[in-house]
Amino acid sequence: MVVAVRFFVFLSMIAAFFAEQAGAEVNDAALMKKRPAKLLSDYRLFSDVSAHTPADGVLPYGMKMPLFTDYAHKYRFVYIPEGMSATYSEHEVMEFPVGTTLIKTFAYPADFRKPDENIRRIETRLLIRQETGWNAWAYVWNEDQSDAVLKVAGKTLPVSWVDETGESRFIDYVVPNKNQCKGCHTLGREFTPIGPKARYLNFSYEYHDEKKNQITKWVETGKLSGAPTPDKAPTVPEFDDLTASLDRRARAYLDINCAHCHRSEGPASTSGLFLTYGETNKVTWGYKKTPVAAGRGSGGFSVDIEPGQPEKSILLYRVNSVDPGVMMPEVGRTTIHTEGVDLLKEWIKKLE
Repeated sequence: MVVAVRFFVFLSMIAAFFAEQAGAEVNDAALMKKRPAKLLSDYRLFSDVSAHTPADGVLPYGMKMPLFTDYAHKYRFVYIPEGMSATYSEHEVMEFPVGTTLIKTFAYPADFRKPDENIRRIETRLLIRQETGWNAWAYVWNEDQSDAVLKVAGKTLPVSWVDETGESRFIDYVVPNKNQCKGCHTLGREFTPIGPKARYLNFSYEYHDEKKNQITKWVETGKLSGAPTPDKAPTVPEFDDLTASLDRRARAYLDINCAHCHRSEGPASTSGLFLTYGETNKVTWGYKKTPVAAGRGSGGFSVDIEPGQPEKSILLYRVNSVDPGVMMPEVGRTTIHTEGVDLLKEWIKKLE
């Protein structure tokens, strides 16, 4: 009898172990459902949701020139089902297989002078590649930071922090609704990611156990195929890399913050203002270009970029505004990116 009981306990322990391991796997079935899960934890993308620890197969990544979103810190992860991989693209977003999930969490430390302490997560956005294409869902974190709840209609949240100078900052952070997501994530007629392009991934990232070039890491972990060695892949400079040319930094800044709309295949194609990093036509990227239709967004100025005169350039006027009828980008921020404005101002001053 004792032996039988012990054997039953042993079997129970084995069953519990395998159940725990199964629970640790990403929930592919939930990711493929047409209806999104109510809780972020339902997808099992994190082995420890409250600690924001990615599950096995979920790889963190970074962006060399990240898009500005009200100074939020961003934590990015990619999940590609086992046995599948993305296909390398030299200039556009990698071609991801069905089942891929791109995860981006927006957060604020209480004090930016201590960026790794007292971090409050605000939202986590998922881009999920399903059979019918990409789908976007936003999850807002609860007060105790134990999980995040689906918010299809978006949400406005008060957020405060102390910046690097010791000044207190306050904003009404906007979690976008689904239609607002589509407003930026559209290429041609298809919903698409913006960030994971070779030029933004091509730099050394600090993983928990090593520092390695991300393109190399993605290839080694089976998440990417067809990629060249990093020295043969495109790259952009970091925002504050003063060893890089001012022109490259400014063009890269416009590329990530504006070119998802301002390109020939984007929602702002009718503007004729194309701000992709590889654009070579000076007039097309704004040089002495008369706007098609700017309305009061022109600020009374006549060209998008007036060389040597940032104060007379429509482009700078719009990125330096928070007026909803003027500001660019139209969504994704409620405050001015002072450092970005300074970069563009200095760039336009040096143009001849």
